[in-house]
This record gives sequence, C-alpha cells and structure tokens, in this order.
Amino acid sequence: MAEKILLGPAGIPTVTKPRSSVEGVKTVAGLGLQAIEIQFVRGVNMSLEAAEEVGRVAKKLNVELSIHAPYYINLCSEKKKTVEESKQRILDSATRGEKMGAHIVVIHPGYYGQLTSEKAFKMVEESFQDLLGRLRDEGVGKVKLGLETMGKQSQFGTLDEIIQLCREVDCVPNVDFAHIFARQGGKIDYGEILDRVAELKLPHLHVHFSGINWTPVKGTDKGNEKNHLEIKANQPPFEPLAREILRRKVSATIISESPILEQDSLAMKRIFEKLGYKF
Repeated sequence: MAEKILLGPAGIPTVTKPRSSVEGVKTVAGLGLQAIEIQFVRGVNMSLEAAEEVGRVAKKLNVELSIHAPYYINLCSEKKKTVEESKQRILDSATRGEKMGAHIVVIHPGYYGQLTSEKAFKMVEESFQDLLGRLRDEGVGKVKLGLETMGKQSQFGTLDEIIQLCREVDCVPNVDFAHIFARQGGKIDYGEILDRVAELKLPHLHVHFSGINWTPVKGTDKGNEKNHLEIKANQPPFEPLAREILRRKVSATIISESPILEQDSLAMKRIFEKLGYKF
C-alpha cells in the first residue's frame, strides 16, 4: 500500500485573517496543505456547536483535523484535584474532537515530580483507563487519545514509556521528533524511532516536527528542550526523516510546530516533492 503524507500547522496559520479555526482550515486548504492541529493549549474555549462547524468546513475542503489538549495537565500529580481537573480538560478536548471529526487529541501526560518512572507510568495508565471508560459512556469512540513524546527530563514521555503505554491501553503515540532530539542531547536516529513505532502496527502516524533549541543536562549526555525553532535551523534536520518515511512507505500526518507554522509545512512539502512524493 502506498504511503499517504499529510502536512499542516499546529494552529491557525500566521497569514489567516480573521483569526478563527474555521478560517484557519480554509487557509490550510488554499495553501495546498492537508491538515491542521486545532490548539486548545491555553484552555478548551470552543463550544460543541463551533467544533461541529469546524468539522463541516474541514470535511468539505478535505482537511484532516487533530487537537492539542491544554498544557495544564498532570496525571502524575499527588493532588487528586489536579489529576481530576487534568482529566476534565482531556475529556473536554475529546468531546470537541469527536464533534469535529478529529482523529487524535494530543496530550502532554505529566511530570515525574518525586515519582519513579514506574510509579508515574502506573498513574498515567490508570488515568487513561478511566478516561477511556468515561468517553465510551459519553459515546465518544472515534477520536483517539494521543500521548506525546516530551522534551524535558522532568516530563513523563520517553519514547519507551509512550510505546509501552500504547500497548497497555487503547491510545496512540504522537511522536515529537524535536522533543526526542532535545531530550537525547542533540542526537536522533529516525530509522530506529520509526522501527520502534512500527511495533504498534498503526495504519497512520501523527507526528510533530520543528527545529528546537535545547540545553544540556550537566554531567550527562541528555538535554532539555528550550524553545521551538524554524526547520532551517536543521536541529534536527528534516530531509533525513522524509527519506526514512518514504523508504519505509509510512503513512503520516506531520504537524509543523515551527514558529512560522504553515510556512515550514510548505517547506516540508517542497522537500517531499524533491524526493519524488506527489501530493
């Protein structure tokens, strides 16, 4: 089966006016891109009716939708209130995702704090089992919960943790290559990552890409993400990833988290086209 590559920005494109999700979808389609990730990162402030409207426009224009849940989520907190509020933000994101026909809700799971990796894993797993049960009860079943690989040593979300969790519960990975690059102290092996994710036998991947600024962790070969950069920074480089995706015939939605959003989605498109892929 031939691979399918979809490209788009994390949020409303920089050139979109007026600034709304519906107009963002229209801009994406007009630019010849195929996807957009709706950003709820500062809070879920979209009504169910508005979500339906975004979905209608996206379906008409053949634009794939995904959602990024709020940043204020910590399923590893020792405070029960924090965990419950985190779950509610995920539920609110997922119900809107279902209404708009989004295929994934991307989630930052939480922070280790004083917990071991094993204890944090158990807490996140229990929260996801609870969330999946609640979503089923509400009739939400199409949109997938996606666990993002994270870029700081303090955050739950190594590639190993995410893949293992996706084996245990009905969720999918969101591979953020820049985060992995930063967390591993400026090192990345795209082939190895894609091989690991292939163990889950997913028909289509959802991933993030951008350049990234990071700081080393003293006395180790590890790092912590600092901020996202344009892909021209080449940290990490994009073309080798595009080559690996095409070589393995991987189907993927690649969301640009670059500061110039859709402009770097278009830069990625040009690279894929240079390598022979036809959109």
